[in-house]
Amino acid sequence: MDFNTVVLRKSGNYWVALCLENGLVGQGNTKEKAIEKLKESIDSFGDVCKEESEVYTAPLSIKELHEFLTVEGKEPASESYELRALYA
Repeated sequence: MDFNTVVLRKSGNYWVALCLENGLVGQGNTKEKAIEKLKESIDSFGDVCKEESEVYTAPLSIKELHEFLTVEGKEPASESYELRALYA
Protein backbone atom coordinates (compact mmCIF):
# COMPACT_ATOMS: atom_id res chain seq x y z
CA MET A 1 0.00 0.00 0.00
CA ASP A 2 1.52 3.31 -1.12
CA PHE A 3 1.04 6.82 0.20
CA ASN A 4 -0.50 9.32 -2.25
CA THR A 5 -1.46 12.99 -2.05
CA VAL A 6 -4.92 13.91 -3.33
CA VAL A 7 -6.51 17.25 -4.21
CA LEU A 8 -10.32 17.30 -4.16
CA ARG A 9 -12.42 19.89 -5.97
CA LYS A 10 -16.08 20.29 -6.77
CA SER A 11 -16.85 20.43 -10.48
CA GLY A 12 -20.52 21.03 -11.22
CA ASN A 13 -22.48 18.33 -9.40
CA TYR A 14 -19.45 16.07 -9.02
CA TRP A 15 -16.32 15.83 -6.92
CA VAL A 16 -13.02 15.14 -8.65
CA ALA A 17 -10.03 13.62 -6.83
CA LEU A 18 -6.60 14.17 -8.42
CA CYS A 19 -3.51 12.21 -7.36
CA LEU A 20 -0.41 14.42 -7.37
CA GLU A 21 2.00 11.49 -7.62
CA ASN A 22 0.70 10.12 -10.93
CA GLY A 23 -2.02 12.41 -12.36
CA LEU A 24 -4.78 9.81 -12.07
CA VAL A 25 -8.30 11.01 -11.24
CA GLY A 26 -11.51 9.69 -9.75
CA GLN A 27 -14.96 11.28 -9.97
CA GLY A 28 -18.10 10.80 -7.91
CA ASN A 29 -21.20 12.42 -6.46
CA THR A 30 -19.43 12.72 -3.08
CA LYS A 31 -15.85 13.22 -1.93
CA GLU A 32 -15.78 9.65 -0.64
CA LYS A 33 -17.00 8.22 -3.97
CA ALA A 34 -14.39 10.25 -5.88
CA ILE A 35 -11.66 8.92 -3.58
CA GLU A 36 -12.99 5.36 -3.94
CA LYS A 37 -12.83 5.68 -7.74
CA LEU A 38 -9.32 7.13 -7.51
CA LYS A 39 -8.20 4.17 -5.39
CA GLU A 40 -9.59 1.81 -8.04
CA SER A 41 -7.73 3.76 -10.72
CA ILE A 42 -4.46 3.62 -8.76
CA ASP A 43 -4.85 -0.13 -8.20
CA SER A 44 -5.56 -0.75 -11.91
CA PHE A 45 -2.62 1.41 -12.93
CA GLY A 46 -0.38 -0.48 -10.51
CA ASP A 47 -1.43 -3.78 -12.08
CA VAL A 48 -0.59 -2.49 -15.55
CA CYS A 49 2.81 -1.23 -14.36
CA LYS A 50 3.61 -4.70 -13.00
CA GLU A 51 2.80 -6.33 -16.36
CA GLU A 52 4.25 -3.70 -18.71
CA SER A 53 7.78 -2.39 -18.34
CA GLU A 54 7.40 0.64 -20.62
CA VAL A 55 4.59 2.48 -18.80
CA TYR A 56 5.26 6.19 -18.31
CA THR A 57 4.85 7.39 -14.74
CA ALA A 58 5.61 10.84 -13.37
CA PRO A 59 4.30 13.18 -10.71
CA LEU A 60 1.95 15.95 -11.73
CA SER A 61 3.65 19.16 -12.83
CA ILE A 62 2.80 22.52 -11.31
CA LYS A 63 1.33 23.58 -14.66
CA GLU A 64 -0.98 20.54 -14.72
CA LEU A 65 -2.07 21.20 -11.13
CA HIS A 66 -2.79 24.83 -12.01
CA GLU A 67 -4.91 23.70 -14.98
CA PHE A 68 -6.86 21.31 -12.74
CA LEU A 69 -7.57 24.03 -10.21
CA THR A 70 -8.58 26.68 -12.78
CA VAL A 71 -10.07 24.61 -15.61
CA GLU A 72 -13.55 26.14 -15.49
CA GLY A 73 -12.64 29.79 -15.82
CA LYS A 74 -9.98 32.44 -15.89
CA GLU A 75 -11.22 34.18 -12.75
CA PRO A 76 -9.66 33.21 -9.42
CA ALA A 77 -11.50 30.28 -7.90
CA SER A 78 -13.82 31.14 -5.04
CA GLU A 79 -14.50 27.52 -4.18
CA SER A 80 -12.66 25.55 -1.55
CA TYR A 81 -10.29 22.68 -2.20
CA GLU A 82 -9.20 19.86 0.02
CA LEU A 83 -5.83 18.13 0.27
CA ARG A 84 -5.76 14.60 1.70
CA ALA A 85 -3.37 11.74 2.25
CA LEU A 86 -4.47 8.51 0.60
CA TYR A 87 -3.21 5.00 1.13
CA ALA A 88 -3.90 2.87 -1.94
